[in-house]
Amino acid sequence: MIKGSQLRDAFISGANSISNCRQQVDALNVFPVPDGDTGTNMSMTINAAKRELETLKDDPTVEQVSKKAASALLRGARGNSGVILSLLFRGFSKGLEGKEEADAKDIAHALSLGVSAAYKAVMKPTEGTILTVARLASEHAQQVAQQEEVTEVMMWKEILSAAEDALAQTPEMLPVLKKAGVVDAGGQGFVEIWKGMLSVIENEQIIPSEEEAQAAPKEKKAHGVAAEFNEEDIHFCYCTEFIINKEHPDADPLSLRAYLESIGDCVVVVDDEEIIKCHVHTNEPGNAIQAALKLGYLTNMKIDNMKEQHGDNNKLVDLEAEGQPAFPYKAVDPDKEYGFVAIAAGEGVKQLFVDLGVDNVVSGGQTMNPSTDDILSAIHATAAKRVFVLPNNKNIIMAAEQAANLADRKVDVLQTRTIPQGLSAMLAFDPEADRKQNVTNMVQAYERVGTGSVTFAARDSDYEGHKIKKGELLALENGKMSFVDTDLKKTVVKLTHNLTKKSPNKDASFVTLIYGEDVAEDQAEEIREAVAERLGDSAEVVLIAGKQPVYYFIISVE
Repeated sequence: MIKGSQLRDAFISGANSISNCRQQVDALNVFPVPDGDTGTNMSMTINAAKRELETLKDDPTVEQVSKKAASALLRGARGNSGVILSLLFRGFSKGLEGKEEADAKDIAHALSLGVSAAYKAVMKPTEGTILTVARLASEHAQQVAQQEEVTEVMMWKEILSAAEDALAQTPEMLPVLKKAGVVDAGGQGFVEIWKGMLSVIENEQIIPSEEEAQAAPKEKKAHGVAAEFNEEDIHFCYCTEFIINKEHPDADPLSLRAYLESIGDCVVVVDDEEIIKCHVHTNEPGNAIQAALKLGYLTNMKIDNMKEQHGDNNKLVDLEAEGQPAFPYKAVDPDKEYGFVAIAAGEGVKQLFVDLGVDNVVSGGQTMNPSTDDILSAIHATAAKRVFVLPNNKNIIMAAEQAANLADRKVDVLQTRTIPQGLSAMLAFDPEADRKQNVTNMVQAYERVGTGSVTFAARDSDYEGHKIKKGELLALENGKMSFVDTDLKKTVVKLTHNLTKKSPNKDASFVTLIYGEDVAEDQAEEIREAVAERLGDSAEVVLIAGKQPVYYFIISVE
């Protein structure tokens, strides 16, 4: 039988395993653009669970371990691969409910529930990915579970073996993998995690390598900016947050909520089976902590003095630099019908969203996918009855949708995949229209926008007929590879011209060039003039300093 302490150590070893080979998994990504790579996202996601599990006291049950891991994975999930991983283990925890220890059949059943949960969450599952690897491993586990004499070690080995066989087949399922001569990165990540977990089941354990410890991305909360701040609105000085790790199953969060409401405002108490997540604005943070200690031991404690912040309305306020938590919780204002959260990178781009009415901007995009909890915090910092979330990146949509499911207010996630789409959605918003009409108008607006982007190749690649060398310029049309070049001005002119010819409107007349932090202002202006000359009088060309990383130019054509 697998004990809770053994499962706890298995999760920790699994996190160490994927962390140790994070860069190798990242290198399996076929598309050569610099992005929030799979290995990094999966590593950061499961390490959120590792940190929580390391606080567990001795002799937990497998139910307690799996629930704590699932909760932390969900909150820490980054990128599509991280969200899928969190869903796999969330379903896995459901299969271990009520269990003190787990046998081989329990593990097979739990994995099957995990696979089911992950498939249900993905609108159009693609075979040849982590989903396939997990599913085929689960199906094999179900067959093995029918045997009379099967031990937990045998089951874990059989699952790993089936996962490795499935991983080897992924190039036959996805031609793009076969052409690149690699297996699926997400599937490889799943295999590495399972290897780490098996090592504990076999009475060993994988520890973090020194090399990875030095190179690993540092875990930090998302950098937050807000549109406004009024010090006179503060009646309680200290923003107090903590997580209670329940020591008793019958720990009552309702009595704690009532007490916190008596000593402060903006109270949120979320009961998550294994933990109680608490937030309160109060002048008595010590009393809040003392009351919480009666229900269990505390982690993730944070107390911030909110009166240290100051700012002007409709200006970009760096919350953390002003002494505030990244996204201080705000209760729903019954007079504020709608609010907005956007994900963006670059001070100029963020300011564009703030100018259009976005309440909170989460720093993120390519190379830095925010976690579910980052997005959830921004939602909870938006004091509106309904919050619209603009992910502005295809690899952030799933995390945004998971955050919406956890929110204490109504949320609509608009599936914007680019910055221009997000900006167009905001321009289409009508405060006088109802929710249904606004969603329709905003979706129609962002679907009409053509998006171009110019970045650099992060690695040598042979992708969709393009022989690409590291460092060359990549021109992308609506997220897909268009061509490769070495001259920035020629690339932007050609790409913009292509976009205007392929515009859904057929008569695109407005072009916006958003230049990044690595492009000088005079160079950007020279390129704007070249684009305007190429397009002639058919389109107005506007230049904006977005200061975004990774992308030299982001182009919007409407």
